[in-house]
This record gives sequence, structure tokens and C-alpha cells, in this order.
Amino acid sequence: MDILITEAFDDPAITRLEAEHNVVHEPGAFQDSARLRELIAEARTIIVRNQTQLTAEVLEAAPNLIGIGRMGVGLDNIDVARASELGIVVVAPLDANSTSVAEMTLGVMLGLARRIPASDRKTKAGGWDRKGGTGVELSGKTLAICGFGRVGRKVARLARAFGMRIIVSDPFVEAGSPSLAETDAELCSSLEDALGQADYISAHSPLTPETKRMFNAELFARTKPGAYFINTSRGGIVDEEALSEALQSGQLGGAALDVREKEPPGEPDDLEAMDNVILLPHVGGWTREALSRTHEAVANDLDSLLKGGEARNFVNQKSPTRP
Repeated sequence: MDILITEAFDDPAITRLEAEHNVVHEPGAFQDSARLRELIAEARTIIVRNQTQLTAEVLEAAPNLIGIGRMGVGLDNIDVARASELGIVVVAPLDANSTSVAEMTLGVMLGLARRIPASDRKTKAGGWDRKGGTGVELSGKTLAICGFGRVGRKVARLARAFGMRIIVSDPFVEAGSPSLAETDAELCSSLEDALGQADYISAHSPLTPETKRMFNAELFARTKPGAYFINTSRGGIVDEEALSEALQSGQLGGAALDVREKEPPGEPDDLEAMDNVILLPHVGGWTREALSRTHEAVANDLDSLLKGGEARNFVNQKSPTRP
């Protein structure tokens, strides 16, 4: 087969691929590792979202695979290093949904500041609680952006329009970086330093062994009392039990999570019962515009690879050549 699709997709870009290539849809294959290995052994390319786990073992069972199309930006479900060693091009249009995620971040920040979800629920239930809906302004508040990549920089620009002070924690950003000057942001000496100053904390880090549960009880204890915590990046960077305890104790004033450690979470937990917590089903990048850009970019690159060309949106260290 030319293209294996292991999660549910319905988009004009996929229809266009079907007109030119042999495309096999098996949207449940990501739940059955044996079936996934069986299918991928025959595939030249594969399209996935975030549920299909393309581990080294799975990739090694795919002797014909030349390309992986990731419909999104997170790469923690793909062993990119092993794919590169095997000559497999990993396509992920990393900037396709950054505007959408940044806008969502500001949206939930406003929701927390002005208590919009709680006031909405109370009003729809017949209440008229103006005092309970008393919020705060973003203007003049300090926003700590943890991870100053594509999304973090766009969040900074949007937050500046609200009159916020921007501070940054990112081990890969240097004090003289143009990105700091462009957004009038200040680089902090450490993550602890940033959290101690911030009224709002926005996480924009990838999930790696180094960042797994980096926001833990120790870090939450160092936050400015009453700060708000927002995560629109990867759920695995947060210790959710520690987050829940920080919210219950009042150390944090509220939180907004678009992503969870386990998606979907499964059993109800304390976070779901809190009025000062906004929970969303990983939809930060799910706008019509972002999805269209993502699908078109992936479809174009896989079409090019299948026709002997190159990919524009590869994320390997360099564009590999299949041995």
C-alpha cells in the first residue's frame, strides 16, 4: 500500500491522496500493536495523529516505509531518531497550528481571570451571581511563558496587547535572543525564578524524558500564591496529583488544561469538580484553519515522497535517504 492511515481522518486533502495513491484506512489499528506491525510492514507511508505509537520496534517492522505524516505537532509518539536511522522522513508541519494554540491560551487565560465558565454555569442554572463573578484584569499582570518556541512567542505577542509583563523560562534561549527583544520579554535565570514572579504561568514545552512531570509538587510550592496555571502543550509535563493538591490548598488560584496525562482521562478526578479549573479535550490546535494547513502540508509532502521527491516539513535532523 502507498499510505496507511491508523486514526480517523476525513479531509479533502486525504480525498486528493486517494485519487492518486493506494490508501488503506484502519482507524483502530493504533489500539492493536500486532495488527499495526502487520499493516505497516506493507506500507510505504503512514499518517497518524497522537495515538499511534511508532516506536523503534514498530518502525523496524516496516521495511518499505519511506515517510511518516504526523497530523499535528507533538512528536512524543514517534521515535524520530530511529526513523532517521532507518531513512524514514518524518513530516510534521510544526507551525501550522501555532496561531490557534496561542489564541486558545489567551482564551482560557481570560476565562480564568474573569471566571467566565463558572459564571456561565451559574447563570444558565438560574442564578445571577455578580459578586461571585468578580474577576481580575490581565493588564499589569506578569505572565511566565515556560518554553519560548513558536507557540510561546505568539502567546507573548498576544499577551503584550493586553498590557501584560512577559517573563520567559527556556534553557535554549539566550539573554540576547532577538525573540526576547521582539516581544519585549525578560529572560529569567531559572524556572523557579519565573514561577515565583508570575500571576499567570503558561506551559509550552514538548514532552521529553527531561520534561516529564516537570511541573511537580516542588515547583508548584514555589509559585506566587494564587497564580493561575495553563497547559496547552503536553499533558505529561504536569504531575496532575500535585496540581490538584496545589489548587485545593490555594497555592494556585486556578488552572486551565487543554491536555492531560492520559487522554481521554478515564475515571473522574478532583480536577473535574473544581469551579476554578477549565478542562478541554485537546482542541487548542483544532480550528478549521489549523487543520486545513496541517492536512494540506502533510498530504503534499507524502505525495511528493511517493513520487520520488522531497518533503518540505520534515523534522529529522536532516532529510534522510532510505538505505
